[in-house]
Amino acid sequence: MRSSSGFTLSLRRLLIVLSAIGLLPLALLGLWSLHLAGQYQQREQERAMLDQARALSSAVDAELDGAVATLASMARTPAMDAADLHAYYEAARAQVAAQPEWLSVILTDAQGNILFRTTSPFGTTGGRVADPESLQQLLAVQRPLVGRVTFGPRGRAAFPVRVPIRDGEGRLYALTAVIQPDRILRVIERQQTPEGSVIGVLDAAGSVVARSLNQAQSVTRPPSASLVELIRQSAPEGVAPTTTLEGDAVVSAYTRVSHYGWTVAVGVPRNAVGAAAFQGVAIYGWGLAASLLASIGAAWLLSARIARTFRSLQQGAAALDAGESAQVAPSRVTEFALMGEAIEAAAARRAAHEAERSRLLASLEAALAASREASQAKDEFLAMLGHELRNPLSPIVASLDLMDLRGDASSARERTIMRRQVQHMKRLVDDLLDVSRIATGKMDIELRPLNLADLVRHAATVRAGMMVELAAPEALWVAGDENRLAQVLNNLLSNAERFGNGVVRIGLSAHEGRARLEVADGGIGMAPELLARVFEPFYQAPQQLARSTGGLGLGLAIVRKIVELHGGAIRAHSDGPGCGSRFVVELPLTAAAACAPAVESTAQASRQRVLVVDDNVDAATSTALVLEQLGHEVRVAHSATAALAECLRYQPTVAILDIGLPDMDGYALAAAVRQTAGAPRLVALTGYGQEADLGRASAAGFDLHLTKPATLDDLRRAVSAPAVAVAERAPS
Repeated sequence: MRSSSGFTLSLRRLLIVLSAIGLLPLALLGLWSLHLAGQYQQREQERAMLDQARALSSAVDAELDGAVATLASMARTPAMDAADLHAYYEAARAQVAAQPEWLSVILTDAQGNILFRTTSPFGTTGGRVADPESLQQLLAVQRPLVGRVTFGPRGRAAFPVRVPIRDGEGRLYALTAVIQPDRILRVIERQQTPEGSVIGVLDAAGSVVARSLNQAQSVTRPPSASLVELIRQSAPEGVAPTTTLEGDAVVSAYTRVSHYGWTVAVGVPRNAVGAAAFQGVAIYGWGLAASLLASIGAAWLLSARIARTFRSLQQGAAALDAGESAQVAPSRVTEFALMGEAIEAAAARRAAHEAERSRLLASLEAALAASREASQAKDEFLAMLGHELRNPLSPIVASLDLMDLRGDASSARERTIMRRQVQHMKRLVDDLLDVSRIATGKMDIELRPLNLADLVRHAATVRAGMMVELAAPEALWVAGDENRLAQVLNNLLSNAERFGNGVVRIGLSAHEGRARLEVADGGIGMAPELLARVFEPFYQAPQQLARSTGGLGLGLAIVRKIVELHGGAIRAHSDGPGCGSRFVVELPLTAAAACAPAVESTAQASRQRVLVVDDNVDAATSTALVLEQLGHEVRVAHSATAALAECLRYQPTVAILDIGLPDMDGYALAAAVRQTAGAPRLVALTGYGQEADLGRASAAGFDLHLTKPATLDDLRRAVSAPAVAVAERAPS
């Protein structure tokens, strides 16, 4: 092609100049943006350091609050109310033994005289008071406080936590726990900080209590002079460059928001603060240079390809026909340019179509994999949920049983309310696990000849507070699983109790070779749209915000599945809202079972030596108190190591073990107990209650498997019944 007259510029140079001009404003804007981003990132890092210092200060306060709460609970003992110092001394020694970081407990009178310390025999008075200033301050202000960290007579660093207490006659005492800084050091060690960072916790006097670096050399010493100067600025919080005790340059954030007057400081190496911004500038510079070089290269190549316009168009058309990516060199000829654009547009649309197709296939595969993973995660979550929800229920049920055994008539009504609500929570947990078994096809039943009439009469009589009208024959036999059919009837009665408003009518009869069980109430009834979906999992009728009827919408779905597994059917009927509801269950009849000889009642269990092992202190303590109330001798351990030590000393006849222990699971502990204590009766008491858990317990040698929360009858059976196969104990 002929060039125009006048000044001319080669296409190669023109493209290079245009590329440079186009990149220049973007480069300047990018550099300014990086500068602003660097400043913002540095401020955010400093704010994050201050947030970490605040969080750590809260964690330290929580540890100190825990110690204060423990001391406060020690103050509320019968021994202190009776001013029985010897008994109180023994209780204090037991508390020190239970707290690994506590060195001793000291009791002083209102004049600051030492009445006892747990490291000395009872009756040993006098001695030096560590940090007497904090003791005098406590007696003056009479509120909990934490003293200075200092070295004791034996060369061990510790700090006192003090609370004021009074005996039954109103006399004032000071109760002090001497605690090692290791308790605070463990809080520091749980923090995640950049490499080279230093975390320090200072007491109210400014001495180091715990430090993430060189703890042994730093404790009781003041921090670096630069940090002291920063804190002396009198502001409650701040961030500024400082130097560590080792001479390293850091940026430190401190806070003094602790209500005990302690200070927490976090130091991060200075080169780590703002380093990301400098790195971003460098990367941007290299990227800009690479872009400029790429633009020059592209201009060079494009200019060379102008001369091959025809061949490029031919190649583009051939590539389009073959389904490959088509690239056509640009041309100053309008017709060639339009043709090239058309070819490239067609190729782009085809490539986009193929890319979308590939993306959809990949998305489908990913969705299938995610669905499988979600199903597995759901099963694992429900198993863990059942365990975690049953654990806190266990001490509650045990405490209620203990109050029942003590015959406390003044709280009988309250206990009844609490027990009803606990049973409601237990039913919700069981419903969640049952619906998981239904979804995975793992719900099994054991069919045996069963007198359904006896089961119905029993269920009707145990519903405290419910008015029930029962019409049932003397006997009506079906082939069924007693536990599961009892669950069906209890769910239907619970549904009638929640949604009814008066008498619940239960009818049982035989009709055309099938047992017909009918539960009817005169309550709120159901609309047709609710009737159509009443047996669907998680479906519930619209409720008020108060949710006075409760539930998860699983009970009727579980009922239908259990009835279907028995070869039966269930139907729901209602004439509409306000007209009550009626549920009809039909099950196949079967021949009556042969009469089994009456089983003589088990005699009262003899006094046993029982070892209770549970890392949940409340659960272990309440279970032990119930067993002691039943007349047994009980010891408690909260770890496998402590349990084995108790077995050597105590030689229990019955060992009740939790499965989820911190240092060894209950299955391994069962084998170790067999070797250590001979052949005690082993009982698993755990929040894990699925079929797989029963199998593992049986394989581990347990004589009985109990699911939390255990009832009073469960505990009696654990210490008195003969050994039975674990599999006979169905999950709750």
